[in-house]
Amino acid sequence: MTHPASKKYNCIIVEDEPIAAEILENFVSKDEQFHLLAKCSDAVYAGNVLNRHEIDLMFLDLHLPVVKGFDFLKKLKNPPLVIVTTAYHQYAVEGYELDIVDYLMKPIPYDRFTKAVEKFKYLMNAEEALLEAADREHIFISSGKKQIKIVLHDIFYIESLREYIHIHTKAGTVTVKIPISRIEESLDPKLFIRIHKSYIISKTKIEVRSASMVQVNGKKLPIGRTYKPLIEF
Repeated sequence: MTHPASKKYNCIIVEDEPIAAEILENFVSKDEQFHLLAKCSDAVYAGNVLNRHEIDLMFLDLHLPVVKGFDFLKKLKNPPLVIVTTAYHQYAVEGYELDIVDYLMKPIPYDRFTKAVEKFKYLMNAEEALLEAADREHIFISSGKKQIKIVLHDIFYIESLREYIHIHTKAGTVTVKIPISRIEESLDPKLFIRIHKSYIISKTKIEVRSASMVQVNGKKLPIGRTYKPLIEF
């Protein structure tokens, strides 16, 4: 088993002030688990990096040229986890509504930076624990401070909404922050199938199906065009 300390995380810094970017780079370099892939001075450059690489964490300044930080974040389809950096207090509320990992006020003290990074690692480790447990008949999912047991055979379908997934089960719906692609990799393809960029269904729960949709638990779900050739029920 891989020791957690050896896990490497890809990160980027999105910051247009050279001194602030240099300070963050210095902080990041002190943590051996981080691999800094890029320092981006604007959102366009950052978007290109995110399209080309798997990024786990983005340090995002809000006052960027052309496209502002939160506007950029809202447009991302599958954003990485985000730690916001800013000199302005008034953006804190909006930041928490976007469910960022943490909010760092400039000038950033190193001990405050490390606390934010620990929050990030906790979220990533919780995600890994979920995936490692997925070959069993059930999984435990972290929801706040609770661990919720989900029996795999009780799952109707899994729905993606931005960086969250909603797991619809016989007992109700559980929401967790993990990309749908990550949980797809951990599920048995004999039991589950991806039918759309936003949906994974349990094969045994299909009630009605056609060339363009399936019905599961009374809900009609579309079959994505790119998934049609790959689907075998």
